[in-house]
Amino acid sequence: MQKTILILGAAYGGARAANLLANGLPKGWRVVIVDRNTHANHAYILPRLAVLPGHEHKAFIPINNIFQLPPGTEHPHLTLHAHVEAFNAKFITLSRAFPEHGITTTSLEYDYAIYALGSLLPDPLNLWGSSEFHGAKPESMDWLKEKQKVVKKAGSVLVVGGGALGVQFATDINALYPEKDITLLHSRRRLLPKFDEEMHYEILKTLETVGIDTILGERLDLASAKRKPPKLNEKGQRVVRTLSGREIAADLIMLCTGQRPHTDMLKDMDPLTVNPEDGLARVLKTMQLSIQPRSRDVEELEDQLDNTTLAESKSQPKESTEAPPTTPYPHIFVVGDCADAFGAIQAGHTAYYQTEVAARNILKLVRGEGEPLDDYTPSLPAIKVSLGITKGVYQSQGVVGVKYDGVEDMHAAVVWPSWGANADTDEDMRL
Repeated sequence: MQKTILILGAAYGGARAANLLANGLPKGWRVVIVDRNTHANHAYILPRLAVLPGHEHKAFIPINNIFQLPPGTEHPHLTLHAHVEAFNAKFITLSRAFPEHGITTTSLEYDYAIYALGSLLPDPLNLWGSSEFHGAKPESMDWLKEKQKVVKKAGSVLVVGGGALGVQFATDINALYPEKDITLLHSRRRLLPKFDEEMHYEILKTLETVGIDTILGERLDLASAKRKPPKLNEKGQRVVRTLSGREIAADLIMLCTGQRPHTDMLKDMDPLTVNPEDGLARVLKTMQLSIQPRSRDVEELEDQLDNTTLAESKSQPKESTEAPPTTPYPHIFVVGDCADAFGAIQAGHTAYYQTEVAARNILKLVRGEGEPLDDYTPSLPAIKVSLGITKGVYQSQGVVGVKYDGVEDMHAAVVWPSWGANADTDEDMRL
């Protein structure tokens, strides 16, 4: 009987897993990837395209060639467009059956799984905020166009949250509509606190230069933002306040906070697998789902990453002297934004590398030769944040710098081949 490796989510991590597993499995095995979207959402360019018209089609990438097998290869692997309604240690429940693929009920059993469902995005990027949305490319493009109209109409904008998303929204709106009054509100005294302080200063300098009003160290009173009906001033602007009582008025309020990992199904299966403090799934260094809190050496690794500055060395933490941990779920792997991965930042590139570890380990387990499993070790934090259309600030390999190589679509075509998709021309990216 054919055995199944299940991949939940076809984004950055899921795509890498599909490619590695489909090209590495022996006969008798298949990969089944499930995603609620018909296309992979290129999340990094969504903020830009929710402001700037004309490139919406480039954010939604076809996944029909996600396995990237040689042309003409017959294979058993499947891509299913469906919701996962429940996750069990042996099977999942889908929103519909696929009799055309021999899946005659909504229950699908699996032998190994990679759980790569990412996180619930903040409201300005939450395409699934409406019950009328079904995850198709045309409606996704229409959603972006509606967001563009809302931004264009607003004379003033309050962006709440000074992470990468908030900074990008504020600077992109300013670049396209310099006449608008834009305010960025951040609850901490430092922007992007997981990165080097030089990042904060470079971003703050840009915000001041372009005239974005920046308020640091004040937290929005969410009750004032959710008030029904909203409080309005004499200009018809919405009025919200911070916890200190400061009132801020704007035509448009963009809440760029509150990203939450999609781990509810893991919690429903076994509450011990999810950290109740942050909602992240507990994993071993092999990326296998665990029920154990992190050990002391893992906490030391996370502290080391948090406290690393550019002037410090990149030495690796000492090896653990503890016995290798075990898990009741050695066949389930969790990667990306869902995983409590030892201080790794939530980003597409970390999901990619975590998935490589997970996929290699599944292939070793499938071979059954007793090979030691690979461990995941997070790298130093890395990021690039746009500060308008052409300018960007980055941190990579212990270096912070500024580049002026930005383009309107943020080089969207570069990532399409990761899904086996052709992006040679603009027409290719309309598929």
